[in-house]
Amino acid sequence: MAKTKAFRPKARRPRGFEDRSAHVLRAERALVSAASAVYEQWGFEPLETPAFEYADALGKFLPDEERPNEGVFAMQDDDDQWMALRYDLTAPLARFAAENFQDLAKPFRRYQFGEVWRNEKPGPGRFRQFVQCDADSVGAPGPAADAEMIALASEVMGSAGLSEGEYVIRVNDRRLLDGVLERLGDAASEKRLRVLRAIDKMDRLGLEGVELLLGEGRKDESGDFTEGAGLDADQRRHVLSFIEAGQVDDALTGAGRNAEVLKRLTQAFGDTDAGKLAVADLETITSVLDVLGKSDNWTLDTSVVRGLGYYTGPVFEAELLAEAQYEDGSPIRFGSVGGGGRYDDLVSRFTGQAVPATGFSFGVSRFAAALSALKRLDAAKADPLVIIVAAEKDRMADYFALAADLRGAGLRAEAFIGGGNMGKQLKYADRRDADFAVIIGSDEREAGEAQIKDLKLGARLAAEITDNKAWREDQPAQFTVSRDQIVSAIKARLTGG
Repeated sequence: MAKTKAFRPKARRPRGFEDRSAHVLRAERALVSAASAVYEQWGFEPLETPAFEYADALGKFLPDEERPNEGVFAMQDDDDQWMALRYDLTAPLARFAAENFQDLAKPFRRYQFGEVWRNEKPGPGRFRQFVQCDADSVGAPGPAADAEMIALASEVMGSAGLSEGEYVIRVNDRRLLDGVLERLGDAASEKRLRVLRAIDKMDRLGLEGVELLLGEGRKDESGDFTEGAGLDADQRRHVLSFIEAGQVDDALTGAGRNAEVLKRLTQAFGDTDAGKLAVADLETITSVLDVLGKSDNWTLDTSVVRGLGYYTGPVFEAELLAEAQYEDGSPIRFGSVGGGGRYDDLVSRFTGQAVPATGFSFGVSRFAAALSALKRLDAAKADPLVIIVAAEKDRMADYFALAADLRGAGLRAEAFIGGGNMGKQLKYADRRDADFAVIIGSDEREAGEAQIKDLKLGARLAAEITDNKAWREDQPAQFTVSRDQIVSAIKARLTGG
């Protein structure tokens, strides 16, 4: 009888998901820690909501979709109710705020970071699972709350190691967009999403590309055709004039630039109800940000749309202006790494009463990757690592004790447990990017000493020294200390002593 072959599953990642390595995780954790410190300082409290929410709680506020269960990973629980993995952190916040409304101090100021999942077509840099970090104020009416969020976004940029001029917070108001659509007439109302999508592509396609999308449509370089909003020439000119209101002389910066844009917006939309409210709120936002010393960190930008689902007032995006370079020397431009705005209708889905809210969110993975390319976030670097070489297999207890002593002194240390000779262990230390290797063999043990190899210095000297004889005779990266001086000797090397 033939022997049944054992089933061996193929080792493979699900499409659209990624494995994140140690250096990526450290960068992300450092970024989250920096942002969380800002949120705490500004009086926000942490909150953790579950990964799953009932699908009807997410409702129509799925990304760019009107149907529940579209764009999410959903399943039925044991009582046949549909649950879905959260696609962002805002919809769960709305559910939490509604469920606990009477017990919450309002405004309810919370921050949260965690994984979110989206059942969308994956692509380059577009994953189905990623980490977001949010801060929100629920029950906070008025433009002052929006100004605080914009200032908070600026503070997060600074906490991540960015200087003024390396980022900008671009601000618009969805009610200005409503004013544009109001001018287009009732016939254009059904074209709202396509008009907004066209404006949202201003930074990538420019005015010419936007005009094509406002009209019959646009064919990209690959030959794919995107159907347009079908606006006539006069309607297209009206939308483009709105976008151009935010395109002022480059010589104008900071408060002067924003004042000029506000002047233009007042002239263009002062006769629409939505436009009047938006301009008045933007004036208040401007005054608050001026007082907070943020005049040079933000700018009014009429091309900012910020999603199509639930924003009802001011919207903003945090954009990186700093550039890094690819290996071939070409520039890496990062664009938007986060944003937010006012969403006054989200909690009311549950409560039936208006609950104003505003928030800021950034994608941790995208932002951390950009900061890594810019060589920011020093905290993302791992602490120096010490490897204790297991030179004598019957002395493992001694090596574990030494590692414990090093950890007790605040160092990062491990005793090697993988087996193999000293050469293999030192190769392991190199692959781990360890800073030091401590060797205590029989000779060192009997003498009460230890050999310490400064691996980073050794690698640097090996690259610099061409005279092998001088290398063998000098060996400056390896030295001997007494057993009770191991900790102090390593710390002295780390501090340059």
